[in-house]
Amino acid sequence: MAAMRIRALSVFEGVVYHCYALDTAHPCRPVLEVEARTQPGDLDAGPLLVAVADYLRMAGAAGRDCLPELARKGRLVEHQNVTHIAFPTWAPVDD
Repeated sequence: MAAMRIRALSVFEGVVYHCYALDTAHPCRPVLEVEARTQPGDLDAGPLLVAVADYLRMAGAAGRDCLPELARKGRLVEHQNVTHIAFPTWAPVDD
């Protein structure tokens, strides 16, 4: 599955503070990879959050067109009055 791959370098209490894009070819399908030192509470309290402003910095103009689709999928959330893209840390898979 082709996706925009985002690498998280720092995470604190579920919020990604530093990240960069490894591949921006498919901005409507963002996937998060974590390469960060974490502590209890950083990854286990729910989905990880990347600020939409950071996502748009990485995705460019094409990213703005993806926001309505991400909203329809329930991936846009508000946290501390900032809109973020939510990345579940796991998802159930049908066998």
